[in-house]
Amino acid sequence: MGLKDYQEKRNFSKTPEPPGRAEAAGGGNLYVIQKHAASRLHYDLRLELDGSLKSWAVPKGPSLDPNEKRLAVQVEDHPIEYGGFEGTIPKGEYGGGTVMLWDRGTWEPEGDLAKELPKGKLGFKLHGEKLRGSWALAQMKDRDGNPTKNWLLIKHRDGEAVAEEHHRVVETAPLSVLSQRTMAEIAAGLPGKVAAPPAPALAPAPGQLTKARPAPLPDSFSPQLATLVAQAPAGEAWLHEIKLDGYRIQATIGAGRVTLRSRNGKEWTGRFPRVAEALEKLPVQQALLDGEIVVLRPDGTSDFQALQEFLRDGRTAQPVYYLFDLPYCNGFDLSASPLLERKQLLQSLLVGATPTDDSLRFSDHIQGGGPEVYQQACGLAAEGIVSKRSTSPYAQKRSQSWLKSKCRQRQEFVVGGWSEPAGSRVGFGALLLGYYQAGELLFAGRVGSGFTLGELQRLSARLRRLEQQAPPFREPPAPEGRSKMHWVRPELLVEVEFREWTREKLLRQAAYKGLREDKPVGEIVRESASEVEPVPPSARPAVVASASGPRGSGVITVAGVRVTHPEKILYPEQGLSKGDLANFYAAIGDFILPHLRQRPLTLVRCPAGRLGGCFYQKHLKEALPPSLRTIPIQDQEGSEEYIVLDDLPGLIALVQLGVLEIHPWGSREGDLEHPDRLTFDLDPAPGLGWPEVITGANLLRRRLEGLGLTVFVKTSGGKGVHLVLPITPGVDWEEAKAFTRAVAQDLVRQHPERFTAESRKAKRVGKIFIDYLRNGRGATAVAAYSTRASSGAPVSTPIAWDELDLTMAPDRYRVDNLPQRLAGLKTDPWANFFQISQGLDPDWIKVLGG
Repeated sequence: MGLKDYQEKRNFSKTPEPPGRAEAAGGGNLYVIQKHAASRLHYDLRLELDGSLKSWAVPKGPSLDPNEKRLAVQVEDHPIEYGGFEGTIPKGEYGGGTVMLWDRGTWEPEGDLAKELPKGKLGFKLHGEKLRGSWALAQMKDRDGNPTKNWLLIKHRDGEAVAEEHHRVVETAPLSVLSQRTMAEIAAGLPGKVAAPPAPALAPAPGQLTKARPAPLPDSFSPQLATLVAQAPAGEAWLHEIKLDGYRIQATIGAGRVTLRSRNGKEWTGRFPRVAEALEKLPVQQALLDGEIVVLRPDGTSDFQALQEFLRDGRTAQPVYYLFDLPYCNGFDLSASPLLERKQLLQSLLVGATPTDDSLRFSDHIQGGGPEVYQQACGLAAEGIVSKRSTSPYAQKRSQSWLKSKCRQRQEFVVGGWSEPAGSRVGFGALLLGYYQAGELLFAGRVGSGFTLGELQRLSARLRRLEQQAPPFREPPAPEGRSKMHWVRPELLVEVEFREWTREKLLRQAAYKGLREDKPVGEIVRESASEVEPVPPSARPAVVASASGPRGSGVITVAGVRVTHPEKILYPEQGLSKGDLANFYAAIGDFILPHLRQRPLTLVRCPAGRLGGCFYQKHLKEALPPSLRTIPIQDQEGSEEYIVLDDLPGLIALVQLGVLEIHPWGSREGDLEHPDRLTFDLDPAPGLGWPEVITGANLLRRRLEGLGLTVFVKTSGGKGVHLVLPITPGVDWEEAKAFTRAVAQDLVRQHPERFTAESRKAKRVGKIFIDYLRNGRGATAVAAYSTRASSGAPVSTPIAWDELDLTMAPDRYRVDNLPQRLAGLKTDPWANFFQISQGLDPDWIKVLGG
């Protein structure tokens, strides 16, 4: 094809893509796959041939399963330089969106290339970092037998083949091979401030670094620690890294062996054998490396609890070692060298590893723009960022040249005892926590939420082995209620997330995150709450309720409502309790209540937790709590009483009843027969991804806006999204349903390959179901800001239209991170939802062909 098409489609004064002014000399064998979030997410397969990169767009990405034949659409040839491109193509430009270098390596043809390729056949072998083995591209033909641009990408049966149901490579290997970043992290990079691309895989020359000095490999080395600050520093002098949620590990390579040590100096090599094996492959004889070992979620964020599960039974995903510093290398002490030089040398070591190993990753950074990077990190539900002076030496202590800015308050505490459980709780009611000050252990409060059943049992066994008669605290807490206190030797450390410190210097709304074994107990001091102020107090959600009562007492009071058995676990995967859910709704009450007040409700109740059996309920059979009321509604079977709430106590009363989902009517009390909002639920069939949902939502939005209507979007907390249309009450339910059906059917006619309006599963294969049936009398849709009875405790969350991109997900916001999002919002994405005045024109149904 040549590069003419490539160059004509691009404005190189606006796009950072390489211009590729001439084809290279033949003979190269570069192979790359770039993940490209353009109008639709796809993967671009590129093979170097005859001086350019022959390219195919693979919508669903490659599969290691020989039974999966993936469509690959041939596109214009790309220049060889494109094989190293990663970044963001501006919106409005050809291919606008984020590009990740997902895989790279070399390829070799199988068979006679000169004979087979003109016939539309290409057999080849890949030697990539993620894809290897034998593959084929087969060109498809039209009805007349003419070759088309459509090919099939097929994995041959060999030692690299794996069934799709056992290993989906695009999900298990989501990060860039160039920068080890997620798509979201690449998209969030500030223009011109992304770290330099990897250095060539050459033997490192540590002696060339500034202030490098010859020295033997040290026998011991203390990690540099970051100082907590209220705001991330601005200016070009700072490098900003994502704060990881794992175990700090220093690795020593020397004398033919690798040693991994925790922050408190314990040898943990045997705990992470795969990481140690990967370090052995680095092209270096001696080194001291610093980093963090984590377990990653599918979206690329770190999961501390999953890391603990790995250490306990090895059943979770394999850990990853993120490396961010290199204070010693090949006979040179680099601790006095500038940080940026140390990181560049570290990056060259990782690039030079042969073969590369996914267990080792470079902790990339963004230079400058600290406050903006911090906001991006918090928006991605990260723990925070670590900011480091680019010219700073490596200090074996806590210093001002490394600063940490947290999105949430979180730190380690010493366990000094426990309270007895109440009700059906097993193990213990709450842990009694402390921190050291002037050599004395001060009481910091209790933590009783966040524990799974297994964690309760395991921790209880360890606590009983440490039990002692005397309290370890300087001023031990007094017993609350009938809950007896037990004291332990202060040897266990736990990590806790909490809302704030009270005036009495006690933790408020604390949640357990995991057991720590990598830090000395004596180092645990209180991190000053005044230093942690992620958002101004005025920007936080209004908390109009308070919780009182001891965790283990069996009762707490929230918004004046008695919540019994607050320790009952409702979401076992997260250890999220009934008390946690009550406090969550108290914190976001101002946001959810406008969508619930004076509307008949259908409830999803899970009294024993989401795994203990859930059921829908419209009419409450037992005694009604005083903060709720009912209204009579006539239906086909007569008059029935429907639940209605008016305020925060009513919302908390639903938590007391074990409600995990709230589904309101689309009309209000006083005018029930005329809806004031309509909902379109976009439900993708199995096999469709988030990019298809995004495209579908935007097509539906444009159709509605074409009628002059303003429509809002929210995540569903499930698989898709909801488009919500506020309307002025006027049409009845039959007219409203007829309109939404006409819109859905019109979209199906325009895009039959994408949509269906048929609810039958047989009609939904490979398509998005536009569920308009939620707009009939008595039909409901989950409320904005309601939780869902699903793993992860997701919340159906209103978002702005420009947030609906590949960094979003239908279950992106959850009980654990939604309050943080709301606190950081500068403007409510649905701020004018209740001010919109728009009606439905009866003629629209005719226009739509309904």
